[in-house]
Amino acid sequence: MKILVINGPNINMLGIREPDIYGSTSYPALLSKIDIWASENDTAVECFQSNHEGAIVDKIQEALDDGFDGIVINPAAYTHTSIAILDALKAVAIPAVEVHISDINERESFRHHSYAGMACFEHVIGKGLDGYTIALDILKNR
Repeated sequence: MKILVINGPNINMLGIREPDIYGSTSYPALLSKIDIWASENDTAVECFQSNHEGAIVDKIQEALDDGFDGIVINPAAYTHTSIAILDALKAVAIPAVEVHISDINERESFRHHSYAGMACFEHVIGKGLDGYTIALDILKNR
């Protein structure tokens, strides 16, 4: 199994950005957590982060040619604005799980709608960084 983990804008700022919401764990520590999961589960996992919507769309499209079996995606702020990311996920039709570190439904009202989530078969919301390994488990056990 081969899984692509995509992170959107500002996720690279984990540990610095609003630690009261996102915690104090750094982005490199999140990548390490994912690497450990991959090793323990004998699963190939590639992580990608971009602050640019088009780069995320390109990566989703490339996932089809690269033979990925699943996508874990935290579109971050693009969750609430990007029809382009939704369309890319729908176009490739690779099973996808949406992840959000915080509970977007408990935050500002503009965060309650997820365009990308419309193309995902499962959603892991408000579980902190553990949400990533939960999402990986969901894909692996699908």
